[in-house]
Amino acid sequence: MATNPQSVDQVQPADAGGSVFRVRLLDALATSIEVRGYRASTIADIVGIARTSRRTFYQEFSGKEDCFIELLRRANTSMIDEIVAAVDPDAGWASQIRQAIGAYVKSIEMDPAITLSWIRELPALGTSARPVQRHAMEELIRTLVMLTSTPQMRTAGVETVSRSMATLLLGGLRELTAVAVEDGRPIDSMTETMVEACIALLGPRPDNHPA
Repeated sequence: MATNPQSVDQVQPADAGGSVFRVRLLDALATSIEVRGYRASTIADIVGIARTSRRTFYQEFSGKEDCFIELLRRANTSMIDEIVAAVDPDAGWASQIRQAIGAYVKSIEMDPAITLSWIRELPALGTSARPVQRHAMEELIRTLVMLTSTPQMRTAGVETVSRSMATLLLGGLRELTAVAVEDGRPIDSMTETMVEACIALLGPRPDNHPA
């Protein structure tokens, strides 16, 4: 039997942090972005998909932009967690790179529209987008530094990636991903190119490689 949005709010009260409805609204925005993109998505679309009320929406978020930023923040955190979990620190350095790229690609494939929205639509928010972008990049840089500073990497002669190199690498991966999504190409078709680029940029230098 169908349930109207207001009765759903009454039957399933959120916890003190509002997490039940918050997650539902975030998922609804993600669905709307996949269908019509962020700009064309409205709060009416979001609450309709979430089967909740505008009142509940505004209890959780100040507006659509606030909801969007939270969605992207969570997506970035989830992607980083998946990458870290996929990398075996005892594997060879090249295998670790392949594992990391494989997890990155898999994460993008789960929600390509969200990734494209992050890359293309978030910057259009102007000054409010900049802190979000910087924080996300900082988290990714920190992850790359962590993954390249393990004993296995040291033994293989791989240097800890510098912030500048990490920024260059991440920017390239991001743009390659955006182009693939916009062109309708499978993200995994870019896997080998991404792996080769990472190996070339992060691999051991001749003077660092153990004899």
